[in-house]
Amino acid sequence: MREKMKRIGILTSGGDCAGLNPAIYAVAKAIYRKIDDVEIIGILDGYTGLIDLNTKVLKPKDFEGLLTKGGTFLRSIRQSFKTIDVKDENGISKADKIVKNYNKLDLDALVVLGGNGTHKIANLLSERGLNIVGLPKTIDNDIFGTEETFGYDTAVQVGADYIDRIQTTAASHSRVFVVEIMGNKVGWLALSVGVSAGADAIILPEIPYSAEKLNDALKKTLKEKNYAIVVVSEGAFAKEERKMKNKERLSERKLAGFNSIADKVGDDIAKGLGIEIRTAIPGHVLRGGEPSARDRNYTMQLGAVAAGLIADEVYGVTVAKVNGRISFNQLSEIAGKAKPVPEDDSLLLAARSIGISFAD
Repeated sequence: MREKMKRIGILTSGGDCAGLNPAIYAVAKAIYRKIDDVEIIGILDGYTGLIDLNTKVLKPKDFEGLLTKGGTFLRSIRQSFKTIDVKDENGISKADKIVKNYNKLDLDALVVLGGNGTHKIANLLSERGLNIVGLPKTIDNDIFGTEETFGYDTAVQVGADYIDRIQTTAASHSRVFVVEIMGNKVGWLALSVGVSAGADAIILPEIPYSAEKLNDALKKTLKEKNYAIVVVSEGAFAKEERKMKNKERLSERKLAGFNSIADKVGDDIAKGLGIEIRTAIPGHVLRGGEPSARDRNYTMQLGAVAAGLIADEVYGVTVAKVNGRISFNQLSEIAGKAKPVPEDDSLLLAARSIGISFAD
Protein backbone atom coordinates (compact mmCIF):
# COMPACT_ATOMS: atom_id res chain seq x y z
CA MET A 1 0.00 0.00 0.00
CA ARG A 2 1.38 3.40 -1.02
CA GLU A 3 2.22 5.77 1.85
CA LYS A 4 0.34 9.05 2.08
CA MET A 5 1.89 12.00 0.23
CA LYS A 6 3.48 14.47 2.63
CA ARG A 7 2.04 17.97 2.51
CA ILE A 8 4.32 20.76 3.72
CA GLY A 9 3.03 24.29 4.23
CA ILE A 10 5.38 27.29 4.09
CA LEU A 11 4.75 30.91 5.04
CA THR A 12 6.64 34.15 5.64
CA SER A 13 5.47 36.49 8.38
CA GLY A 14 6.42 39.90 9.75
CA GLY A 15 8.56 42.49 8.00
CA ASP A 16 10.14 41.49 4.71
CA CYS A 17 13.88 41.37 4.11
CA ALA A 18 16.40 40.22 1.56
CA GLY A 19 16.89 36.47 1.98
CA LEU A 20 13.29 35.33 2.30
CA ASN A 21 13.01 34.16 -1.29
CA PRO A 22 16.39 32.36 -1.20
CA ALA A 23 15.38 30.67 2.07
CA ILE A 24 12.10 29.46 0.52
CA TYR A 25 14.11 28.26 -2.49
CA ALA A 26 16.56 26.35 -0.29
CA VAL A 27 13.88 24.68 1.84
CA ALA A 28 11.89 23.60 -1.22
CA LYS A 29 14.88 22.32 -3.19
CA ALA A 30 16.08 20.26 -0.24
CA ILE A 31 12.59 18.94 0.58
CA TYR A 32 12.12 17.69 -2.97
CA ARG A 33 15.41 15.77 -2.72
CA LYS A 34 14.88 14.38 0.78
CA ILE A 35 11.22 13.34 0.53
CA ASP A 36 10.08 11.23 -2.42
CA ASP A 37 6.35 11.92 -2.41
CA VAL A 38 5.74 15.50 -1.28
CA GLU A 39 3.61 18.51 -2.06
CA ILE A 40 4.48 22.04 -0.93
CA ILE A 41 1.63 24.41 -0.10
CA GLY A 42 2.38 28.11 -0.28
CA ILE A 43 0.48 30.07 2.37
CA LEU A 44 -0.01 33.66 1.24
CA ASP A 45 0.26 36.75 3.44
CA GLY A 46 1.79 35.06 6.48
CA TYR A 47 -0.42 33.66 9.24
CA THR A 48 -3.33 35.56 7.66
CA GLY A 49 -3.21 33.01 4.84
CA LEU A 50 -3.89 30.21 7.33
CA ILE A 51 -6.59 32.22 9.08
CA ASP A 52 -8.40 33.00 5.82
CA LEU A 53 -7.34 29.81 3.98
CA ASN A 54 -5.51 31.71 1.24
CA THR A 55 -3.11 29.13 -0.17
CA LYS A 56 -1.86 27.59 -3.38
CA VAL A 57 -0.13 24.37 -4.34
CA LEU A 58 3.40 25.10 -5.51
CA LYS A 59 5.31 23.27 -8.21
CA PRO A 60 9.10 22.93 -8.56
CA LYS A 61 9.12 25.56 -11.32
CA ASP A 62 7.61 28.12 -8.90
CA PHE A 63 10.88 28.20 -6.97
CA GLU A 64 13.18 28.86 -9.91
CA GLY A 65 14.84 32.27 -9.93
CA LEU A 66 14.11 32.98 -6.26
CA LEU A 67 17.75 32.75 -5.18
CA THR A 68 18.61 36.28 -6.29
CA LYS A 69 15.29 38.02 -5.63
CA GLY A 70 14.56 40.26 -2.66
CA GLY A 71 11.30 40.22 -0.71
CA THR A 72 8.99 37.23 -0.55
CA PHE A 73 6.86 35.91 -3.38
CA LEU A 74 4.49 34.44 -0.77
CA ARG A 75 3.95 37.99 0.57
CA SER A 76 3.85 38.87 4.25
CA ILE A 77 1.53 40.49 6.79
CA ARG A 78 2.35 41.18 10.42
CA GLN A 79 0.27 39.31 12.97
CA SER A 80 0.26 40.55 16.56
CA PHE A 81 0.96 37.89 19.17
CA LYS A 82 -1.27 39.82 21.58
CA THR A 83 -4.36 39.26 19.44
CA ILE A 84 -3.67 35.82 17.98
CA ASP A 85 -5.49 33.97 20.78
CA VAL A 86 -8.24 36.52 21.56
CA LYS A 87 -11.69 35.00 21.16
CA ASP A 88 -14.19 36.70 18.84
CA GLU A 89 -17.98 36.98 19.41
CA ASN A 90 -18.28 33.30 18.45
CA GLY A 91 -15.63 32.21 20.93
CA ILE A 92 -13.09 31.45 18.19
CA SER A 93 -9.59 32.94 18.04
CA LYS A 94 -7.26 33.38 15.09
CA ALA A 95 -5.10 30.62 16.57
CA ASP A 96 -8.15 28.33 16.58
CA LYS A 97 -8.74 29.07 12.89
CA ILE A 98 -5.10 28.37 12.07
CA VAL A 99 -5.23 24.99 13.79
CA LYS A 100 -8.52 24.14 12.05
CA ASN A 101 -7.23 25.13 8.60
CA TYR A 102 -3.88 23.37 9.14
CA ASN A 103 -5.86 20.17 9.63
CA LYS A 104 -8.26 21.00 6.79
CA LEU A 105 -5.28 21.34 4.44
CA ASP A 106 -4.05 17.96 5.75
CA LEU A 107 -0.59 19.41 6.40
CA ASP A 108 2.14 17.21 7.84
CA ALA A 109 4.34 20.16 8.76
CA LEU A 110 4.48 23.95 8.60
CA VAL A 111 7.66 25.90 7.80
CA VAL A 112 7.59 29.40 9.26
CA LEU A 113 10.08 32.08 8.23
CA GLY A 114 10.07 35.11 10.51
CA GLY A 115 11.36 37.11 13.43
CA ASN A 116 10.59 37.30 17.14
CA GLY A 117 6.84 37.81 16.90
CA THR A 118 6.56 35.10 14.28
CA HIS A 119 8.44 32.67 16.50
CA LYS A 120 6.23 33.43 19.51
CA ILE A 121 3.17 32.53 17.45
CA ALA A 122 4.96 29.48 16.05
CA ASN A 123 5.63 28.25 19.58
CA LEU A 124 1.98 28.77 20.53
CA LEU A 125 0.88 26.75 17.50
CA SER A 126 3.44 24.07 18.30
CA GLU A 127 1.93 23.78 21.77
CA ARG A 128 -1.46 23.32 20.08
CA GLY A 129 -0.15 20.29 18.21
CA LEU A 130 1.05 21.69 14.89
CA ASN A 131 4.33 20.33 13.47
CA ILE A 132 6.42 23.49 13.16
CA VAL A 133 9.93 24.17 11.85
CA GLY A 134 11.08 27.80 11.99
CA LEU A 135 13.79 29.77 10.21
CA PRO A 136 15.33 32.92 11.78
CA LYS A 137 14.60 35.97 9.64
CA THR A 138 15.10 39.63 10.58
CA ILE A 139 17.39 42.53 9.70
CA ASP A 140 17.55 43.27 13.45
CA ASN A 141 19.54 40.07 14.24
CA ASP A 142 17.68 39.87 17.54
CA ILE A 143 16.37 36.29 17.68
CA PHE A 144 17.55 34.61 20.86
CA GLY A 145 19.64 31.46 20.48
CA THR A 146 21.10 32.10 17.03
CA GLU A 147 24.30 33.96 16.28
CA GLU A 148 22.90 35.37 13.06
CA THR A 149 19.61 35.86 11.26
CA PHE A 150 19.27 35.95 7.50
CA GLY A 151 18.58 39.37 5.99
CA TYR A 152 20.94 40.98 8.48
CA ASP A 153 24.06 40.90 6.31
CA THR A 154 22.29 42.48 3.35
CA ALA A 155 20.82 45.22 5.55
CA VAL A 156 24.25 46.00 7.00
CA GLN A 157 25.68 46.38 3.49
CA VAL A 158 22.79 48.57 2.33
CA GLY A 159 23.14 50.75 5.43
CA ALA A 160 26.89 51.09 5.00
CA ASP A 161 26.50 52.01 1.32
CA TYR A 162 23.88 54.60 2.28
CA ILE A 163 26.18 56.26 4.80
CA ASP A 164 29.14 56.12 2.40
CA ARG A 165 27.11 58.41 0.15
CA ILE A 166 26.08 60.62 3.06
CA GLN A 167 29.74 61.02 4.01
CA THR A 168 30.70 62.69 0.72
CA THR A 169 27.92 65.25 1.15
CA ALA A 170 28.79 65.78 4.82
CA ALA A 171 32.45 66.39 3.98
CA SER A 172 31.64 68.67 1.04
CA HIS A 173 29.36 70.91 3.11
CA SER A 174 31.03 70.60 6.54
CA ARG A 175 27.91 69.04 8.04
CA VAL A 176 27.03 66.84 10.98
CA PHE A 177 24.61 64.16 9.84
CA VAL A 178 22.45 62.03 12.12
CA VAL A 179 21.47 58.79 10.36
CA GLU A 180 18.71 56.68 11.90
CA ILE A 181 18.94 52.92 11.35
CA MET A 182 16.13 50.42 11.97
CA GLY A 183 16.22 48.50 15.22
CA ASN A 184 13.31 49.06 17.56
CA LYS A 185 14.57 47.13 20.58
CA VAL A 186 18.18 46.17 19.90
CA GLY A 187 21.14 47.87 18.26
CA TRP A 188 22.90 45.10 16.32
CA LEU A 189 22.13 46.66 12.94
CA ALA A 190 23.06 50.21 13.92
CA LEU A 191 26.28 48.95 15.52
CA SER A 192 27.39 46.98 12.47
CA VAL A 193 26.35 49.68 10.01
CA GLY A 194 27.99 52.41 12.08
CA VAL A 195 31.30 50.62 12.50
CA SER A 196 31.51 49.53 8.86
CA ALA A 197 30.69 53.05 7.66
CA GLY A 198 33.20 54.76 9.95
CA ALA A 199 30.66 56.62 12.09
CA ASP A 200 32.01 59.00 14.72
CA ALA A 201 29.27 58.16 17.24
CA ILE A 202 26.75 55.34 17.56
CA ILE A 203 23.66 55.53 19.76
CA LEU A 204 22.11 52.18 20.76
CA PRO A 205 19.01 51.13 22.77
CA GLU A 206 21.31 49.13 25.06
CA ILE A 207 23.34 52.24 25.96
CA PRO A 208 21.17 55.27 26.88
CA TYR A 209 22.98 58.36 25.64
CA SER A 210 24.00 61.60 27.30
CA ALA A 211 23.61 64.66 25.06
CA GLU A 212 26.50 66.26 26.92
CA LYS A 213 28.80 63.28 26.33
CA LEU A 214 27.75 63.13 22.68
CA ASN A 215 28.50 66.80 22.12
CA ASP A 216 31.85 66.53 23.90
CA ALA A 217 32.81 63.70 21.54
CA LEU A 218 31.65 65.64 18.48
CA LYS A 219 33.62 68.73 19.51
CA LYS A 220 36.79 66.62 19.43
CA THR A 221 35.80 65.10 16.08
CA LEU A 222 35.12 68.49 14.51
CA LYS A 223 38.55 69.74 15.58
CA GLU A 224 40.09 66.88 13.60
CA LYS A 225 37.89 67.09 10.50
CA ASN A 226 35.13 69.30 9.14
CA TYR A 227 32.21 66.86 9.43
CA ALA A 228 30.78 64.06 11.56
CA ILE A 229 28.43 61.10 11.20
CA VAL A 230 26.23 59.99 14.07
CA VAL A 231 24.38 56.67 13.66
CA VAL A 232 21.38 56.21 15.92
CA SER A 233 19.28 53.09 16.33
CA GLU A 234 15.53 53.53 15.91
CA GLY A 235 14.85 52.37 19.47
CA ALA A 236 17.58 54.40 21.19
CA PHE A 237 16.80 56.82 24.01
CA ALA A 238 18.46 59.41 26.22
CA LYS A 239 19.47 58.76 29.82
CA GLU A 240 16.67 60.99 31.07
CA GLU A 241 14.20 58.79 29.16
CA ARG A 242 15.49 55.58 30.73
CA LYS A 243 12.58 55.11 33.17
CA MET A 244 9.89 55.91 30.60
CA LYS A 245 7.95 53.28 28.71
CA ASN A 246 8.39 53.41 24.94
CA LYS A 247 4.92 54.89 24.33
CA GLU A 248 5.65 57.61 26.87
CA ARG A 249 8.94 58.45 25.19
CA LEU A 250 7.32 58.72 21.78
CA SER A 251 4.52 60.89 23.18
CA GLU A 252 6.96 63.25 24.89
CA ARG A 253 9.05 63.55 21.73
CA LYS A 254 6.01 64.26 19.59
CA LEU A 255 4.95 67.05 21.94
CA ALA A 256 8.45 68.50 21.52
CA GLY A 257 8.08 68.37 17.73
CA PHE A 258 10.26 65.32 17.09
CA ASN A 259 9.02 62.71 14.62
CA SER A 260 11.94 60.35 15.24
CA ILE A 261 14.85 59.71 17.55
CA ALA A 262 17.08 61.17 14.82
CA ASP A 263 15.22 64.47 15.21
CA LYS A 264 15.77 64.46 18.97
CA VAL A 265 19.46 63.59 18.73
CA GLY A 266 19.90 66.20 16.01
CA ASP A 267 18.24 68.82 18.22
CA ASP A 268 20.47 67.87 21.15
CA ILE A 269 23.53 68.41 18.95
CA ALA A 270 22.25 71.63 17.39
CA LYS A 271 21.54 73.17 20.79
CA GLY A 272 24.75 71.91 22.35
CA LEU A 273 27.12 72.92 19.57
CA GLY A 274 25.18 75.79 18.01
CA ILE A 275 25.43 74.33 14.51
CA GLU A 276 23.04 73.24 11.79
CA ILE A 277 22.28 69.51 11.65
CA ARG A 278 21.01 67.23 8.90
CA THR A 279 19.12 64.00 9.54
CA ALA A 280 18.71 61.05 7.17
CA ILE A 281 16.57 57.92 7.54
CA PRO A 282 17.01 55.06 5.03
CA GLY A 283 14.05 53.25 6.61
CA HIS A 284 12.62 50.40 4.54
CA VAL A 285 15.44 50.70 2.01
CA LEU A 286 17.38 48.51 4.47
CA ARG A 287 14.97 45.65 3.84
CA GLY A 288 14.87 45.86 0.08
CA GLY A 289 16.88 44.77 -2.92
CA GLU A 290 18.77 41.65 -3.82
CA PRO A 291 20.22 39.51 -1.01
CA SER A 292 23.96 39.56 -0.50
CA ALA A 293 26.05 36.53 -1.45
CA ARG A 294 26.56 35.85 2.27
CA ASP A 295 22.82 35.83 2.93
CA ARG A 296 22.25 33.56 -0.07
CA ASN A 297 24.84 31.09 1.19
CA TYR A 298 23.50 31.31 4.74
CA THR A 299 19.92 30.60 3.69
CA MET A 300 21.12 27.57 1.72
CA GLN A 301 22.52 26.12 4.93
CA LEU A 302 19.44 26.97 6.99
CA GLY A 303 17.09 25.60 4.35
CA ALA A 304 18.98 22.34 4.02
CA VAL A 305 18.85 21.74 7.78
CA ALA A 306 15.14 22.69 7.93
CA ALA A 307 14.34 20.14 5.21
CA GLY A 308 16.33 17.50 7.08
CA LEU A 309 14.35 18.16 10.26
CA ILE A 310 11.09 17.75 8.36
CA ALA A 311 12.29 14.52 6.73
CA ASP A 312 13.25 13.21 10.18
CA GLU A 313 9.99 14.52 11.69
CA VAL A 314 11.73 16.73 14.24
CA TYR A 315 9.25 19.49 15.08
CA GLY A 316 8.68 22.31 17.55
CA VAL A 317 12.09 23.71 16.61
CA THR A 318 13.73 26.57 14.77
CA VAL A 319 16.96 26.36 12.81
CA ALA A 320 19.83 28.37 14.29
CA LYS A 321 23.52 29.10 14.08
CA VAL A 322 25.06 27.87 17.32
CA ASN A 323 28.81 27.97 18.00
CA GLY A 324 29.46 28.61 14.33
CA ARG A 325 27.47 25.59 13.11
CA ILE A 326 23.92 25.26 11.76
CA SER A 327 21.81 23.46 14.35
CA PHE A 328 18.40 24.07 15.90
CA ASN A 329 16.70 25.22 19.09
CA GLN A 330 13.44 24.25 20.74
CA LEU A 331 10.85 26.94 20.04
CA SER A 332 9.78 26.81 23.70
CA GLU A 333 13.30 27.79 24.76
CA ILE A 334 13.79 30.82 22.52
CA ALA A 335 10.34 32.29 21.78
CA GLY A 336 9.79 35.72 23.29
CA LYS A 337 13.36 36.13 24.55
CA ALA A 338 15.45 39.17 23.64
CA LYS A 339 19.01 39.22 22.29
CA PRO A 340 20.45 42.66 23.09
CA VAL A 341 23.98 43.77 22.26
CA PRO A 342 26.06 42.85 25.35
CA GLU A 343 28.49 45.40 26.76
CA ASP A 344 31.39 43.04 26.09
CA ASP A 345 30.46 42.38 22.44
CA SER A 346 33.68 42.19 20.42
CA LEU A 347 32.53 44.65 17.74
CA LEU A 348 31.34 47.15 20.33
CA LEU A 349 34.67 46.90 22.17
CA ALA A 350 36.57 47.31 18.90
CA ALA A 351 34.50 50.41 18.12
CA ARG A 352 35.35 51.93 21.50
CA SER A 353 39.03 51.10 21.02
CA ILE A 354 39.23 53.11 17.78
CA GLY A 355 37.48 56.12 19.29
CA ILE A 356 33.84 55.72 18.25
CA SER A 357 31.71 57.37 20.91
CA PHE A 358 28.62 55.73 22.41
CA ALA A 359 27.83 58.93 24.33
CA ASP A 360 27.75 57.16 27.68
